[in-house]
Amino acid sequence: MKVNAQSVNFIADAKLIDFIQKRMDKLEVFYDKVIGSDVYLKVENTSAKENKIVEIKLLVPRDKLIVKKQCKSFEEAVDSACNSLERKLVKKKEKLRAKA
Repeated sequence: MKVNAQSVNFIADAKLIDFIQKRMDKLEVFYDKVIGSDVYLKVENTSAKENKIVEIKLLVPRDKLIVKKQCKSFEEAVDSACNSLERKLVKKKEKLRAKA
């Protein structure tokens, strides 16, 4: 799957980008018609520990799934967002099966 990762106001290291790519590739197990995705990484300027924001836009035929998560680390936020996307993709697949 084509993953377009963008980090806002900082430079993401290669390990983080690689982690995001591997985690996003696992989504194709749940729904094989995924076209691509945009991943936005942001750091919020607050004193709170949970200041890492990950927003994922997943492109599927005739639809766009968007998930936004805020956690202590980018890896945790990506993992949480992907878990939400997995549930959404399973629901979408079940709806398609019900129509057919």
